[in-house]
Amino acid sequence: MAHAFSIEDYLALNRNRFEEISKFIWQHPETRYLEFESSRYLADEFEKEGFTVQRGIGGIETAFSASFGKGKPVIGFLGEFDALAGLSQKAHSVSQEPLESGGNGHGCGHNLLGTGSLAATYAVKSYFEENDIKGTVVFYGCPAEEGGSGKTFMVREGVFDGLDAAFTWHPSYVNTIMSLSSLANYQVYFRFKGIASHAANSPHLGRSALDAVELMNVGVNYLREHVIPEARMHYAITNSGGISPNVVQSEAEVLYLLRAPKVAQVDDIYKRVCKIAEGAALMTETEMSIVFDKACSNYEPNRVLESILFDKLQTAGPIHPTAEEKTFAEGIWDSLSEGEKKNFVGGMESFGYSGDGSEFEGKFLSDIISSYEPSDKTMPGSTDVSDVSWVVPTAQLTAATSALGTPLHTWQMVTQGLSTFAHSGTLLAARTMAEAAIHLFENGSALEEAKAEHHQKRSKEPYTNPIPQSVKPSATK
Repeated sequence: MAHAFSIEDYLALNRNRFEEISKFIWQHPETRYLEFESSRYLADEFEKEGFTVQRGIGGIETAFSASFGKGKPVIGFLGEFDALAGLSQKAHSVSQEPLESGGNGHGCGHNLLGTGSLAATYAVKSYFEENDIKGTVVFYGCPAEEGGSGKTFMVREGVFDGLDAAFTWHPSYVNTIMSLSSLANYQVYFRFKGIASHAANSPHLGRSALDAVELMNVGVNYLREHVIPEARMHYAITNSGGISPNVVQSEAEVLYLLRAPKVAQVDDIYKRVCKIAEGAALMTETEMSIVFDKACSNYEPNRVLESILFDKLQTAGPIHPTAEEKTFAEGIWDSLSEGEKKNFVGGMESFGYSGDGSEFEGKFLSDIISSYEPSDKTMPGSTDVSDVSWVVPTAQLTAATSALGTPLHTWQMVTQGLSTFAHSGTLLAARTMAEAAIHLFENGSALEEAKAEHHQKRSKEPYTNPIPQSVKPSATK
């Protein structure tokens, strides 16, 4: 007979420990594939807890796995810990106060995400130890979600082979199931090489690489009318050729991020963009080279797993904020632009929320569990969780950790990353995922149902990893 072990009690008893882990990651914001301190710290923590840790998995130095148990089934939790460039920010502030000019910051809450998945994994291990459970629980330390598609590389290298189901979550300002698909994407550098010359004395001898970049961007902007409405085409000039206007720029580079609901659609747009780049090179008599950086697929939801997650989320119930937490959230709300305030429902919709937001009137924090309504819609963003969802049944939830309307990738998200409300939301996510995983360990039929759904989808649409084998993960290109 099972002992009366409570996941909720376990997480509450260890809250301070999990807060310290989250704080360490927040204080060491590292960008894609450079998460050396964060990765090492997390792996060390798992070893202290008695897990078997494998570092550098998938050929990625900052990727690791931590497992406990033996045999089947194998249930995994996906953890992230990378930060974003340029979002350094003081904690617990209602105004923008960078800790370091131009420094990094956890503007997507991955210090919380990684900690929540870690806490869920710890909780399941403790449940194993208190009960006679057969199977294996695994935490996957996944680097470079932001702009690096770390999980997609890991999928390509077979890291998730043998996994029976995967759970993860993401911080936001709503409590619900992330039931939407996502946009697939390619990220690609276009590099132009020309001939330097004196821009006044001998401009006719120069061939401007910067002109080529600008002409390419103009061409792509004209292409926007002739792609599917759901497509997104973003670019950043990563090398303008220097700061001297009296020199014809001999080198220039632009980085494109192309998105669409399906990989095949992204690939079609990519080929057209390549032709535009070739045209820009011809017009300027420059040389052009293409460096494929990374890619990811669209997310494939698993409704069986989502239903289990939602049941456990409802059972756990929402976090009821304190007066102090409400006051801080109101200060964050006041810092938002009018456009951001008006868009707060749209921000929740991208996480799977359906409704008009009226239940939040007069509030600055979510104190309810929002309904779960499976949808065929596509969120206007991308995630490398998607590629995991193509090779193993996968489900995600979101938990409220920030004030209503808080956009991701902003200083407001960073400053709330160590709040008591954020950590309460993190433990809500951890409890939900842990209890869902335990349900699968104890109910083989539920797991088989989730796997059958996954197999049915894959039989209709086979999976091909979108990153060419020749492309290797790197911090920069």
